[in-house]
Amino acid sequence: MLKFIKDNMTTIDGIEIFPVISFLIFFTFFLGVGWYVWTMKKSKIEVLSNLPLEENELR
Repeated sequence: MLKFIKDNMTTIDGIEIFPVISFLIFFTFFLGVGWYVWTMKKSKIEVLSNLPLEENELR
């Protein structure tokens, strides 16, 4: 079955660009999340880290 898929993929023009696009989307998202976390204010990190420990229910 893999040979069937591989043969079909080699006949599609421009198919080699999709792995590059996928990598760029992943890498951009990874850098964006890293930048967001790195630039977070310490007070916000403290509030978010204490959320699971609070006993106040939202219901």
